[in-house]
Amino acid sequence: MGDEDVDGKCRIISACSSAKLFLFMVPLVLVSGFVFVNIGPKSSTSFSTSLSTIHLSPPVLPSSPPLPPSPAPSPSQAATEVLFPASSLSAKEDSVQGDYNRTIQLNPINITLRSSNVTSTASSKRMKKRVTSNLEKLELQLQKARLAIKAASMDDPVDDPDYVPLGPMYWNAKVFHRSYLEMEKQFKIFVYKEGEPPLFHDGPCKSIYSMEGNFIYEMERDTRFRTNNPDKAHTFYLPLSVVKMVRYVYQRDSHDFGPIRRTVRDYIDLVSDRYPFWNRSIGADHFILSCHDWGPEASFSHPHLGQNSIRALCNANTSERFKPRKDVSIPEINLRTGSLKGLLGGPSPSIRPILAFFAGGVHGPVRPVLLQHWENKDNDIRVHKYLPKGTSYSDMMRSSKFCLCPSGYEVASPRIVEALYSGCVPVLINSGYVPPFSDVLNWRSFSVIVSVEDIPNLKKILTSISPRQYLKMYRRVLKVRRHFEVNSPAKRFDVFHMILHSIWVRRLNVRIREV
Repeated sequence: MGDEDVDGKCRIISACSSAKLFLFMVPLVLVSGFVFVNIGPKSSTSFSTSLSTIHLSPPVLPSSPPLPPSPAPSPSQAATEVLFPASSLSAKEDSVQGDYNRTIQLNPINITLRSSNVTSTASSKRMKKRVTSNLEKLELQLQKARLAIKAASMDDPVDDPDYVPLGPMYWNAKVFHRSYLEMEKQFKIFVYKEGEPPLFHDGPCKSIYSMEGNFIYEMERDTRFRTNNPDKAHTFYLPLSVVKMVRYVYQRDSHDFGPIRRTVRDYIDLVSDRYPFWNRSIGADHFILSCHDWGPEASFSHPHLGQNSIRALCNANTSERFKPRKDVSIPEINLRTGSLKGLLGGPSPSIRPILAFFAGGVHGPVRPVLLQHWENKDNDIRVHKYLPKGTSYSDMMRSSKFCLCPSGYEVASPRIVEALYSGCVPVLINSGYVPPFSDVLNWRSFSVIVSVEDIPNLKKILTSISPRQYLKMYRRVLKVRRHFEVNSPAKRFDVFHMILHSIWVRRLNVRIREV
């Protein structure tokens, strides 16, 4: 990674110059329960369930000492309460029990997680009484929001001056819209002020990691969702940048991840000593956001951060401990200039002569298979390692009906958003990837999802899509594109607000209470 990848500041963007619940492929918020976080003398938590087939393995990163094992948890009694009706999609219902309890619609997985004791250093009788009282008010607000969202399926669509979600691109458009409006009405986030740039309160805005910087800067200046009173906050943002840590803390080619681990761990120790909020929920109402490939591993620098907190990640890989029921998949967006100028738009389908297109480097396990079968072998499937001289990458995307988006070293690819921007139907080729905003968006309605094993059959798969169905997908791409656009300042329903909404949904499924 070159220095130019992280030097771009979001402040150069016009108005910036002054400064999930398991819902993957399941309708939004239609779950059957939520997490309880009990505040009491014992703050140990234990997660345990053993179901079936998918085994979660640690990510592959430069060699570094493993995380120390957490102390064995104390036994605790869990409570279960059903808030929402079961999903209309068939899925096995399981619970993850402990001080936390989840009764959530999910596909069978195999996971065992443990977290160690955390003792608050900021609890006096007076402080405890005040925080608890505020906490009860917050939980009452969230309960009212849950009930309103639950009722949305039976209500008439709500008028909205900007946008009314409609169509098969959404699992449940009315539920999403109501949830979004509830978020706008009451969601509050406290951004910890501790930490100095460039490692904190800073991030890149002109690279493949641009979402880190754009989100940090938008959150720093936001007045609608940000609160300076932590007692009024539903969630707490840890404004760290893994990209900046890789540049300034990690020693290149050292294969020593220790300095990054210590930086993250020390920051959490700092805020947990100064405030009672991390300890009262053991991090379950806190979140981080990272687009770097090492973001998932950095989150496990502190066991409670990786296991309990909401992690908004570009690298949303279920084989690398991404948990869609609590984590958030965010889009990887390569803003080379820091803005969308020249990136949006494309010709109509009638003047897109190429069936499918891909050009990119050969890295990771998927792309070599794609190039082996299709590189320079078919005039309809244009697959290149390097584009012919004088050929424009963006023009090729705008001339294609389908844009192939295979994984590279990691599962996320900026080509997905580039395809949406260009009006090109994305073809997702990967394994273990949770597409962005899958709790809201039905990706199969506006994209093609192809397994790695089906790469030899690409042309057969794409040509089997009728012209009528392709036109429907194309129109849906143009509609959902707004949810992936980066605006400065942010606009309703754009990528910033969609990320916030995904975090809001996961906070709705956590209840913090004193016992």
